[in-house]
Amino acid sequence: MLIPHDTRIALDTVVDLVNTAPESGAPDGGPSDKIAGTTELHTFAAHHRVSGVDRLGEKDLRAVWDVRAKFAAVFAATDARGAADLVNQLVAAAGTTPQLTDHDGYDWHIHYFAPGASIADHLAADCGMALAFIVVTGEQERLRRCEAPDCGRAFVDLSRNRSRRYCSSRTCGNRLHVAAYRARRKEATG
Repeated sequence: MLIPHDTRIALDTVVDLVNTAPESGAPDGGPSDKIAGTTELHTFAAHHRVSGVDRLGEKDLRAVWDVRAKFAAVFAATDARGAADLVNQLVAAAGTTPQLTDHDGYDWHIHYFAPGASIADHLAADCGMALAFIVVTGEQERLRRCEAPDCGRAFVDLSRNRSRRYCSSRTCGNRLHVAAYRARRKEATG
């Protein structure tokens, strides 16, 4: 599947945003929110090179939490129609204004957010359109959660045969494979 550069960046951003949320259902409530305040929100925006974001306040923080929850619902959608409905709501609420741009050393690409948009609208529009691309191409099942029992992180499966099961083969995948190997060895010897 050929994904344009700006769409890939937006997919990485939405995955990282969804994965900042505190885990629900985990022991002791899971890890804390990785965007608990405006300082963390500013760090997230800088890390992901979200353009046009200078000052961020509590209103921005609450709006990003709301957008993040809606993106998480897209990853949880069981079918393309459900995902499409959620994406449509996000993009419409953001007031998209597609425009071509070539800033910060990037070639021409499309921004879907209106000039001067809030960070929440920026994320909803650009990341929402990236998710729309996935749904439109019939690839909604690529929006997944890690199958490791103690993880559940979001990821986009971009493997050729759609077989990726873990957020990271180096951590979750390897950990489970080693555990299975040790269990087989223990069973064989004991």
